Amino acid sequence: MDAAEGKPTPAAAPSHPHGPPAVNPWSTGLFDCTEDPASCWLTCLCPCITFGQLAEIVDRGSTSSGASGALYMGIGILTGWEFQWIYSCFYRTKMRAQYGLQETPLPDCCVHCLCEPCAICQEYRELRNRGFVMDIGWHANMELQQQQGRGGSAATVPPSMHVDGMTR
Repeated sequence: MDAAEGKPTPAAAPSHPHGPPAVNPWSTGLFDCTEDPASCWLTCLCPCITFGQLAEIVDRGSTSSGASGALYMGIGILTGWEFQWIYSCFYRTKMRAQYGLQETPLPDCCVHCLCEPCAICQEYRELRNRGFVMDIGWHANMELQQQQGRGGSAATVPPSMHVDGMTR
């Protein structure tokens, strides 16, 4: 928590490449929609927006929220909204590995298959509770951290690109 601003800081993901053992509890339960009714309504009405935002943060900016949301929507439309949960399940697993979260109350694929909107909302709340401003994306969150004097740790800053004479 940033004491001067009174805002939480985005928590760095563990630096261990395989992630720590899953020992950390989720900050909210799967059915705790009363904690953030606005994101729950948004997820129920248009899950591609909420999913896209959380996917951009989990991917550390390597994919945009628009691209992830569009792919989620495309899979949903093509499969009659029967199998988009398979795509979103991978992000729950990735997020759990990044933050050492427990696989509860069921395995990731079961949570997404049985209660997709609740799973997406829980993941969204988890990232928000870790200090991310969800609607501004990864890069803006990193800029915000730097402006507030926290800088990004090695685990949260996107890698710089350097390829034989080419820099980015």
